[in-house]
Amino acid sequence: MIITFLIFKINSKDYEIIGNMGLFSNFFSFANCKKKRYNYHINSQIYLNSEIKKMTDFLEKSDLNELKKEIRKKPKMFLKGSIFLFTFLFIAFFVFTSQVIVSNQKSSSWISKIPIINTLKNLAESADRSLKGEQRERVNILLLGMGGKRHEGGYLTDTIILASLDLETKKVAMMSIPRDLAISIEDNGFQKINSINAYAEIEKENSGGLAVSQAVSDVLGIPIDYYLRVDFEGFVNVVNHLDGIKVYVENTLEDYRYPVKGMEEAEDYESRFEHLYIEEGWQQLDGDTALKFARSRHALGVEGSDFARSRRQQIIIEAVKNKLVSFHTLFNPSMISDLIGEAEDHVSTNLKTWELIKLWNDFKDVDKDQIINKVLDNSPNGLLVDTIADNGAYILAPRSGDFSEIQYMVNNIFSDAPVETKNVVLEEGATVEVRNGTWINGLASQTALDLEKYSFNVIRVGNSSKQNFQKSVIYDLSYGEKDESLAILKRILEANVSFGLPDWLIEDLETDLDNEKNPVQPDFLVILGQEADETSSGAENEEE
Repeated sequence: MIITFLIFKINSKDYEIIGNMGLFSNFFSFANCKKKRYNYHINSQIYLNSEIKKMTDFLEKSDLNELKKEIRKKPKMFLKGSIFLFTFLFIAFFVFTSQVIVSNQKSSSWISKIPIINTLKNLAESADRSLKGEQRERVNILLLGMGGKRHEGGYLTDTIILASLDLETKKVAMMSIPRDLAISIEDNGFQKINSINAYAEIEKENSGGLAVSQAVSDVLGIPIDYYLRVDFEGFVNVVNHLDGIKVYVENTLEDYRYPVKGMEEAEDYESRFEHLYIEEGWQQLDGDTALKFARSRHALGVEGSDFARSRRQQIIIEAVKNKLVSFHTLFNPSMISDLIGEAEDHVSTNLKTWELIKLWNDFKDVDKDQIINKVLDNSPNGLLVDTIADNGAYILAPRSGDFSEIQYMVNNIFSDAPVETKNVVLEEGATVEVRNGTWINGLASQTALDLEKYSFNVIRVGNSSKQNFQKSVIYDLSYGEKDESLAILKRILEANVSFGLPDWLIEDLETDLDNEKNPVQPDFLVILGQEADETSSGAENEEE
């Protein structure tokens, strides 16, 4: 998604030159052959080869040489310069790996015969160039969304998403960080994380991305290799240039208090807001509606929270990515020309061009099943809690008192369970409540995170009133109805199983559930003992 968006940061003038030469019009017309691919199998290959030769001859004669000179003169300006060559790489790869190709020949063999493509591929895969994070086989990229200069509080980053790319498995993990999360900011005490970008921009222009990256790295305990920051105006314009995006709305979104831009101080208080309504199901959204869908915070029901908003933002990102790489977009010169300008004016990043190419080459085939979606939230099994700052502001803080639980989740986000095991648990729909029966801080949360990887639905996490358990115990409240899930749970935790609750635990449950509006009884209640601590902290040496 990141590479897809930035790949359009090319010079529109160069693009127009190529378009006017007719190269694109001829090249695009070849795509129409896909409807008749069997009849024109051989002719299509010959035609494609001739058009590629025209394109590469044109690139190699003048503009490529000029580009090389420009790169040598201004290497730091490479990303914002005339890099239209990489768009051809993007388009060529798409064509050769999609159903447009009528040949049975492998796409890699076709691409290797294109001089400019081979040159760029060598650039990306050169042995003396490594991505940041490549040695640890994981690249972390911070995605930031802000209002921009024309918005009130325009430098507050209300969208913060950590995108981690596993170079070995080719999986992608996206974790949304809520804007109200409080962290320590140097010389400013504890502040909401969304304010860091604004503080940095006041001190030095275009320093916000770096500042937020450093702050997030500090609290999560991982390096942030790259950042990408987009403002709302650019986002709206990009979606409109794409002729809108198609998203699946999981729950009807109805917000009676969505703020109207420019009406923040209107005397008529009600006129400050509009009624936003987006029905459940597949919807086609224009730029303005897509932004509202991603930003709404006061919707009715389950969508009325920052955490629901974070999930919607991930849906929007995926939809934009899908539209950017669609056939309709890639073979529309006018549309790409419009996208170029938006990327130049509204995107800030520390990614270099060769890094974009290398990332694209590594993650071009990632599909939805390889993407892990997480949201830091204050749900019953979440890692955050609501609290009030000294100045009276609402903030979110780590439930454990520090970021150790969150760091554990981030560091283990790619570890997974066998598919067969997950399918068994999913089929039975097993729910679990996890309670800590030890003095080991964060043990219940870490165990809950591990169980979720096996597709257990952890509905509640907390502490046991008795914290002297040596061995973990599973209380089976399904009374044998979900025996396969019980067997898996027992194997994972190496725990004892009981089919009845002790009196003290019944009293604890009644007290705890009285404070919940809609309490849900789990299938299994787990109380963790000392043996669940893999570090064996404080235990005697078992060696005689």
